[in-house]
Amino acid sequence: MTTQSDVTSRIPARRVALAHDWLTGMRGGEMVLEELCHMFPKADLFTIAHIPGTVSPLIESRRVIESPIVKLPGGRRLFRFWLPLFPWAVEALDLRGYDLIISSSHCAIKGLIPPPRAAHISYVHTPMRYVWDMRSDYLGSQRIGPILRAIAGLAAHYLRNWDVVASTRVDQLVANSNHVRHRIQKYYRRDSKVVYPPVSIEHYTPGPGTGNYFLTVSALVPYKRVDLAVRTCKRLGVRLVVVGDGPERARLQKMGGDKTEFIGWQTQEELTELYRNASALLYPGEEDFGIAPVEAQACGRPVIAYGFGGALDTVVPSGNDQTGIYFYEQTPESLSQAMKQLDSVPFDTGAIRRHAEQFSRQRFRQEMYDVIYDAWNRMQG
Repeated sequence: MTTQSDVTSRIPARRVALAHDWLTGMRGGEMVLEELCHMFPKADLFTIAHIPGTVSPLIESRRVIESPIVKLPGGRRLFRFWLPLFPWAVEALDLRGYDLIISSSHCAIKGLIPPPRAAHISYVHTPMRYVWDMRSDYLGSQRIGPILRAIAGLAAHYLRNWDVVASTRVDQLVANSNHVRHRIQKYYRRDSKVVYPPVSIEHYTPGPGTGNYFLTVSALVPYKRVDLAVRTCKRLGVRLVVVGDGPERARLQKMGGDKTEFIGWQTQEELTELYRNASALLYPGEEDFGIAPVEAQACGRPVIAYGFGGALDTVVPSGNDQTGIYFYEQTPESLSQAMKQLDSVPFDTGAIRRHAEQFSRQRFRQEMYDVIYDAWNRMQG
């Protein structure tokens, strides 16, 4: 078992650099970055763009080096519009003098150019969704017109080619789930190690599930498929509480029934109580990993999840330690059938909680130390 002292004594790093695509809010990827900041308290932080005050105090306390994108018109607030220039932006980051680089990437930051003798470990949340398996969700005809779609298609072709080349600069790829590991193999033709993201298990405690409602916790964007939960609960006439916000909110509210409540994002304490008293969490989208199912299970509550993607790593659908139920078609009929099974399964609250504990922050740090130590030793020959 590798410890922090093992890493710091074995790696004579003059300087350690962390890198993250952009710093504009605290979601799952930023939770990973925060743990990396704990692991390497003196590391500098490189990013495409940073909006001050939008991430945790620990991350904000770092010396942050931004890409040239922020010097372009609207580059800080509207940096996503400069997506075709991301390769230029991350390659322009100057990492001379760093011995160890750890990137946290869901887009382009893994494509930075490390110094020749530096070790680069990249924690990959997903291959770039915009240009790989979800390009139709972002570039579909219902979202942009034909001219912009043609331009975007050419840009996506260029970015796919660059993304493959960029992945070869990484000494060790780390996937956040087996689902992402398979996609890394498919698109980059490289193997990776799986290290599950850190979840603040200690903030959650098991609850009774006596609230008589279903719960979904998600950004309200199309690929999350919250519409499926809303339509199904309306059809069944059951209460649904939707935690989250996003561009789909107005459309989803029109779609919902009288028993569907949209309450926006909640505080940690409020969300914990919602988890503890829910009949089950509904998780209808395909995710790379998915933090919400682990949080719900830390509260002892079962999860009804689409049986694909990250849920295959986080939800146990059968056996003595069953923690949830899968449905296999993203239709109201399939989800309804799974929801109707809920009362017939003798879920064990304690077993559900114990299953969630394997995704702790302490486990994440230990496994990442092991990966970093091994990668460094290989680099040193």
